[in-house]
Amino acid sequence: MTKLIKCISPIDGSVYAERPALSMEAAEAAVASARAAQKAWARRPLAERIELVQAGVAELGKMNDVIVPEIAHMMGRPVRYGGEFGGVEERASGMAAIAVEALKPIVVEDSADFERRIEREPHGVVLVIAPWNYPYLTAINTVSPALIAGNAVVLKHASQTLLAGERMVEAFTKAGIPADLFQNVFLDHDTTSALIAGNNFGFVNFTGSVGGGQQMERAAAGTFTGVGTELGGKDPGYVMDDADLDTAVDTLIDAAMFNSGQCCCGIERIYVIDSLYDEFVAKAVKTVEGYKLGNPLDAETTMGPMANIRFADEVRAQTSEAIAAGATPMIAPALFPEDDGGTYLMPQILTNVNHDMRVMRDESFGPVVGIMKVSSDEEAIALMNDSEFGLTCSLWTADATRAARIGRELETGTVFMNRADYLDPGLCWTGCKNTGRGGALSVLGFQNLTRPKSYHLKKVTS
Repeated sequence: MTKLIKCISPIDGSVYAERPALSMEAAEAAVASARAAQKAWARRPLAERIELVQAGVAELGKMNDVIVPEIAHMMGRPVRYGGEFGGVEERASGMAAIAVEALKPIVVEDSADFERRIEREPHGVVLVIAPWNYPYLTAINTVSPALIAGNAVVLKHASQTLLAGERMVEAFTKAGIPADLFQNVFLDHDTTSALIAGNNFGFVNFTGSVGGGQQMERAAAGTFTGVGTELGGKDPGYVMDDADLDTAVDTLIDAAMFNSGQCCCGIERIYVIDSLYDEFVAKAVKTVEGYKLGNPLDAETTMGPMANIRFADEVRAQTSEAIAAGATPMIAPALFPEDDGGTYLMPQILTNVNHDMRVMRDESFGPVVGIMKVSSDEEAIALMNDSEFGLTCSLWTADATRAARIGRELETGTVFMNRADYLDPGLCWTGCKNTGRGGALSVLGFQNLTRPKSYHLKKVTS
């Protein structure tokens, strides 16, 4: 019997879309056709590959009016925010702009006697396993540079955003990308692992849970397949005594609550210097009290449901445990009667929290944030590093030298000053500890999607 992969809409619990999972034989055939198409693609001039990928992105933008409500149905983000195309275009264009420089040969010698150089060679077929929380933004981080670098791409999307991969491939194929070169596949976990274990890919990029990343590495063990992972996060914000308080509140609380808190680099814990703590909390509470929880298809809704009831249940559990241990909830449930105990979950700010509470240690990935008072940079650094994760941190100060000094002490992939919850395509998107390893975007992103190949050419001289 063919297994069906289903997307259950968080709006009402109905089946929004379903697709049959590929058998192992069909999956292997898809990869084989991608591998066959890759050689000819890699021989095309780089400028041509860049042009076609950019055309695919443009075609995707033309679908935005259809894509935005699909995202709302699939994972609950309100339509008022207009989808992800702005960020998709920024990242794809950023990678296209640096491709020539990033992929050019390193010439060691070009003399009458020798030509010695290092070139970048595509891996072949790249498997991209993309998550549901930002289905297009997360996928484009690898899809665009992988294709530009001369790889074929097989895209497997999360079941929660089942249609996103289809839309991407539809757009890129319409733009002229060969059909076999960029494929969307529907796979169950066992088939995915078997394909990786069977050495079918030159590189695997996975964005998702720590457990999922461990499964990818176990599947690839012994195959020498490169695996890049971006996994969990518990990103901190630190507000110092010279911070622009209003901007810090607006940015950090938005970074904690946007997309119902379901952001890879969302802010999950905030540390505020004691002199600003009370004012920060008061302003933060006022901001959150103004949110409107409801159906994401309603243009007035500012916070939609969480993507799945089990995600909401985990946030409820962390919150209730913290309150039982002495945390103070700052947002009154009466303000959010739409919280139905299911996917619709009210936002919450917790004070009187500490690192004995799971809400300050475990990934929440939902609309709850704990705020702690600190008395010094040293205390803040110790608390920010007290985590198994390391993706980003957000430092709030007018002093860039101070931010850089603190940043060097932090175990994290990216240090932001006076900014949060953003990916800069010119910088490497990477993490440490249980957030995973590898890097996307930037020149380093191209290096991860290619391998070095050396040429030592001794010339014949008379």
